[in-house]
Amino acid sequence: MSKNKNSGGKTIALNKRASHDYFIDERFEAGISLLGWELKSLRAGKVQIAESYILLKDNEAFLFGALITPLISASTHVQADPQRTRKLLLHRYEINRLIGAVERKGFALVPTALYWKNSKVKLELGIARGKKAHDKRATEKDRDWQKQKAQLMRHK
Repeated sequence: MSKNKNSGGKTIALNKRASHDYFIDERFEAGISLLGWELKSLRAGKVQIAESYILLKDNEAFLFGALITPLISASTHVQADPQRTRKLLLHRYEINRLIGAVERKGFALVPTALYWKNSKVKLELGIARGKKAHDKRATEKDRDWQKQKAQLMRHK
């Protein structure tokens, strides 16, 4: 029997600034602890992760600064905090690898995408190194060259 569930990876939000400001070396997938009104807001697409960041404390990972705007019709008896700290659900060995990368090697943890996977919300986070101004210019130059090359190939 085949299950006809929505198992696709439908993207909820992308952090385009992460790839602009950082070199992302490795990516992890983490679950995220949410409340009911937050899930309703995610289904409506009321989320921003561009200004968010991830911190590790007490061997746990937390997402700070993600803005999930509450719906007006979500609930009347719950006080919604749009920028509350949300716990990330990772395996112990993944957290240990993240701690090692952040503390010993000086990397940063940035959220890159928020998406649905098997009716659960997943957060993709990346181990990232910061880009300097000349790195950003080189990336922009490469992107422009790829665009021009594609236009030339289309016209010929």
